[in-house]
Amino acid sequence: MEEMTLIDVSMKIILHAGDARLKIEDALKEAKAFNFAKASELLASAHEYITLAHKEQTEIIQGEAQGQKHDLSILFIHAQDTLMTIMSELNLSKEIVASLQVLDERLRKAGI
Repeated sequence: MEEMTLIDVSMKIILHAGDARLKIEDALKEAKAFNFAKASELLASAHEYITLAHKEQTEIIQGEAQGQKHDLSILFIHAQDTLMTIMSELNLSKEIVASLQVLDERLRKAGI
């Protein structure tokens, strides 16, 4: 894969991951407002963006496993770092939303 293509892939990863982060932020805002259905919808959308970014990364990694060599690319390293960070944010956000939902249900049952 030529360097320009690696740059293109890196930018796709960063953009998809960034779109996921925006959805995650919106989901957390919805969860704080106890709009759990909307929060879940936004987290699902974030997951779709993460999947797109991960697919781009995987193609590069599989290509290298098949012998395609790439020069060291700081942009690709940044893209991978961004992707992994936002994947962690997504996983943590899912747990936060689920915990808020459980708390809300318990408070409703208690009449609070």
